[in-house]
Parts: sequence; C-alpha cells; structure tokens
Amino acid sequence: MGIQFKTRTFKELSVEELYQILQLRSEVFVVEQNCVYQDIDGKDQKAIHIIGEYDNKVVAYTRIFKPGDYFENASIGRVVIDANYRDRKWGHDLIRESVTAIARHFGESPITISAQLYLQKFYESHGFVVVGETYLEDGIPHIEMLRN
Repeated sequence: MGIQFKTRTFKELSVEELYQILQLRSEVFVVEQNCVYQDIDGKDQKAIHIIGEYDNKVVAYTRIFKPGDYFENASIGRVVIDANYRDRKWGHDLIRESVTAIARHFGESPITISAQLYLQKFYESHGFVVVGETYLEDGIPHIEMLRN
C-alpha cells in the first residue's frame, strides 16, 4: 500500500496529527537542516494542511494558503518528506496533491512558493518558474517561484 493523503483545516487536525506534523517539521527543518528558526509562526491556523500518511505515520506534509493569506497568490509551504521515505519519490505526489487541493479549495489560481534553491529543478518539473533573485531565508538560499 502506498501513501494516503488527507486534507484538514487546523480545527480538523487531531492532536496526534498535529503532534506528528510538528515533529516531522522539526526533524527536517530544524535538526536535519541545522536551522534554528520559528516554525510555529501563527500561520498554521489559516492554512489547509495536506498530510501524507504511510502505515499510520505522517511521512509527508505541506500547508496551503488562499490568495492573500501568505503571498498575493495562493501558496504552498512547509513542504517536507520524512528522510526515511524520500527514495519513494512521494514528494512528487505531495506537490500534485497540494496543487489539486488549491484548485479544489480556492479555485484555479496562480501559486507562489518560496523554494529552497537546491529544489529548483524539482519544482520546475511541476510547472513552477523562477520569478526572483536568490535570497537567504533563515540562513538557507531560497528562490521565489510561480506556477500559473
């Protein structure tokens, strides 16, 4: 059996789901990437959460925002895959699921992301194009990308 996706508003998240999401984000963004930053940023309450589960464990995650809540356009953020499952290429499924969820919840919309620079080609494979210069966010090179 493969990865299973579910979509939740903040209020629909169970305590267990929220715990696993925050644990995964911390494991990857703080520990693995050695980046001290404020992950709990007050935006989760506005987001719709895309959760990828395998064997009852959260192994993939994004949060999506309607236009105007984060960027002018709809957006996808906190894209993360558990390191133990990256060889399964579920990141591609996660992005497709996130793009579909944006269309389902907010209608057809351009999507803006703040992508880590090393993932530029990954996002280009999903129709995103670079629209800005490289910049540092929490000490990590990022690039703004857009999908129309």
